[in-house]
Amino acid sequence: MRSTASTSAAAASEKTTDYEGIKDPSDITQNKYNSLADDYLEAVQQWLEDLSDADESVEVEFSAGVLTVTLPPAGTYVINKQPPNKQIWLSSPVSGPKRYDYVSLNESGDNGDWVYLRDGSTMTNLLREEMGIILPEKEQS
Repeated sequence: MRSTASTSAAAASEKTTDYEGIKDPSDITQNKYNSLADDYLEAVQQWLEDLSDADESVEVEFSAGVLTVTLPPAGTYVINKQPPNKQIWLSSPVSGPKRYDYVSLNESGDNGDWVYLRDGSTMTNLLREEMGIILPEKEQS
């Protein structure tokens, strides 16, 4: 199941934005952060729950703002919001812990992604590469 998802992810995901060299997150309000983070985590959770429905070995739990995913054989992922820092934190059994900031390449603050500022990688790409997650494309505004 996951190999098919990974193959599909690789094929469907040639459209990536290069955030390398960006060292500062977008300046967003706390309300905007909450909205963006909640929408993102909801999309990830939905995809994982669909995967869990199709594969009994995948366990997904969302409790107290923490999304925990057991994805054999890799292990357990933990994803959660960090409102004081306006970040999403991810702990991966494959690539380790990372803190993601929201970065938008336009003035409206829309159509950005959650970026690990140390290397410019995105959470979207990490989830795609490690879990095979394909999130729906955002509408361009």
